[in-house]
Amino acid sequence: MRSTDMTSPPSPIPGSDTPPIQRRSAWRWAREGLFSSPLNILLTVLSVWLILYSLPAIIDWAFLSANFTASTAQECREVTGACWAFIREKHRLILFGLYPYDEQWRPLLVAIILTGTLVISAIPRFWRRSLALVWVVSLTASGVLMWGGVLGLTYVDNSRWGGLPLTLILSTFGIAFAFPLGVLLALGRRSKLPAIRTICTVYIELIRGVPLISLLFMSSVMLPLFLPVGFSIDKLLRAQIAIIMFAAAYVAETVRGGLQAIPKGQIEGAESIGLSYWQQMRMIVLPQALKIVIPPLVGIFISLFKDTSLVVIIGIFDLTQAAKAALSDAAWRGFGVEVYVFISIIYFIYCYSMSKYSQALERRLSTGHHR
Repeated sequence: MRSTDMTSPPSPIPGSDTPPIQRRSAWRWAREGLFSSPLNILLTVLSVWLILYSLPAIIDWAFLSANFTASTAQECREVTGACWAFIREKHRLILFGLYPYDEQWRPLLVAIILTGTLVISAIPRFWRRSLALVWVVSLTASGVLMWGGVLGLTYVDNSRWGGLPLTLILSTFGIAFAFPLGVLLALGRRSKLPAIRTICTVYIELIRGVPLISLLFMSSVMLPLFLPVGFSIDKLLRAQIAIIMFAAAYVAETVRGGLQAIPKGQIEGAESIGLSYWQQMRMIVLPQALKIVIPPLVGIFISLFKDTSLVVIIGIFDLTQAAKAALSDAAWRGFGVEVYVFISIIYFIYCYSMSKYSQALERRLSTGHHR
């Protein structure tokens, strides 16, 4: 007869290692989230009242009483709702600025390429080293398409660029270059070499201490005064450099916060197995640090996408400036609400997509450790 080992653990019951899924009824969710306290009850009632009060008027203005087919502004003024015919009439100017009419397929293709590159970068199956090549190709193709002058394309000076493609170029190039620069600055600020640490600290604190609008003014007005005679830098390039410098400083501080959250034992363990400094950062420390700071990083990228509208103050024809140009037509004046709602929807689509992606990425990279 076989003896039984009393010290061996009992065999697990199939399915017992999976925690039960807690489901909440709609009433329980409402009671806990909307009516859990007198203040929450008051806020819920006020919110419902505001929605019921404003939503019918918004629907009536935007859809029921709106004009979608008017051919003149006078026809639109005869209705009480929105004049979406104005957007139909001026959508090319709003989306592509002063780019030559017959060549506007090029900025449209650039917008598709840059948006597609961002979407591909968000899909985990494409997280390979070849993704860097995809970025290089897409950014190069965008420059070739916008400028032209090669492959039979008509040359278009960047002073005529504008609208959505220019906003995407400024924000995409800004993210592509500001992120690695910010990571290097964060590592430099934590460096044991005093000179490198001081330079990175001074740069980060100096850039974070001034608003982006001042950097744009400096790049547009002051920087040319310090350049040698006969040497100049394109205005768009100067604005792009200012945006990259500004975003990199904020990325650096965000990444530095993630680096400080990594336990010292992680680094000591990496050193004990003989990994070099860069191997420690690349394989152990940075992946954990970047996972921690996903929400603030995405917040920086969303702010960067919206802050590109500030280039309007130095005469660059971004999406916001293109909308203002559409309103300057004397025959279609008085429809500013419609055009700003239109560009707000564009900004919202991109920003909301980035926000939802960051939440999905957090869930994917979650290891189950909660503080």
